[in-house]
Amino acid sequence: MNVELIEAINAIEKERRIDKETLFDALEEALKKAYKNHFGSSENARVAIDRETGDFKVFALKTVIDGKVEDPNMQISIADAQKVDPKYDEGDIFEQETTPHSFGRIAAQTAKQVVMQRIREAERSVIYDEFSDKLNESVTAVIQRMEGGNVYLELGRAEGFMPATEQVENEKYMVGDRLKVLILRVEKDSKSRTPGIVVSRRHRDLIKRLLELEVPEIQDGTLLIKSIAREAGVRSKVAVYSTDENVDAIGACVGQKGSRIGRVAQELNGEKIDVIPWSSDPIEFIANSLSPAKVLIVQINESEKIARVTVPDKQLSLAIGIKGINAKLAAKLTGWKIDIKSQTQAQEFFSETDTGTEEEEDDDDNDDEDVKKAPDSEQKPE
Repeated sequence: MNVELIEAINAIEKERRIDKETLFDALEEALKKAYKNHFGSSENARVAIDRETGDFKVFALKTVIDGKVEDPNMQISIADAQKVDPKYDEGDIFEQETTPHSFGRIAAQTAKQVVMQRIREAERSVIYDEFSDKLNESVTAVIQRMEGGNVYLELGRAEGFMPATEQVENEKYMVGDRLKVLILRVEKDSKSRTPGIVVSRRHRDLIKRLLELEVPEIQDGTLLIKSIAREAGVRSKVAVYSTDENVDAIGACVGQKGSRIGRVAQELNGEKIDVIPWSSDPIEFIANSLSPAKVLIVQINESEKIARVTVPDKQLSLAIGIKGINAKLAAKLTGWKIDIKSQTQAQEFFSETDTGTEEEEDDDDNDDEDVKKAPDSEQKPE
């Protein structure tokens, strides 16, 4: 143990960002174990390493007693202790240096494995803390390999993995590709060299983080993302609200000639993203959510959270979307169950249910449903 040890510990602290006191503690613990193993000592021992020189000393620890010493390895009389220092009193711990001359080489060999283990643990803890602070944040990753359906990625000095459940079905991953991912979970595993960092490409919050990177108004709080619905790799809907009446929420998100939303879509391999205005009025919000389709009437049942929507005949397929995806995303976005009918279907439905009696017309005035014409709001789908 010498100055080379100090230089090595300083280098490890700098390169791996591990606190050198943690390394000294690990080394002292390892040397203590080596001392007991090689010299068969039953004494309580303490090992101290000089932080400047790297030299070490071994001390036997004995309890000061006022009486007959029954175990000289563990006890020392108060009279003998006070010969060394008069300040010792009963119950104090007396330290006596017992460093063996031949201990250096043995200690170094025995301690190496233990110290390396502690270094790995400390490094794993540092990485765990670092990525725990990044939960639900987006980071840039580089694909390293694919194994067993998982994609393994380089995250700086750590490795993340993306299970099949967090991958986008129509995306193709190639070694060396750079892509944005969301830090989903960080799992500690004492058997692994690094923590298990689970990332996602399909989580809806990835859309939120990418928009925050592209839209300064979201970063400064002028625009709020109120809701997101996503069918990863196909289409997403984002409801936004402006806290400043002078800032157009849709225009700010879309950007000049669609530049901002275009960069987000490009990062997601062309996924279509609809940005719509959020409203506290459920009727207006539901109408907006079905963009790009124009909505004529929205009828809501507050107690059951059901909305019946009427659209022009020619826009029924547009409102529903391919494989029902537009309607599905609108329901997710608003939290309402949405039943969509064309104008002709709605007229047929109401004519079949209408008995034509004044009494039933009066009853209709007292039901739980609120019927309003959808507002003529400008929709700006991307």
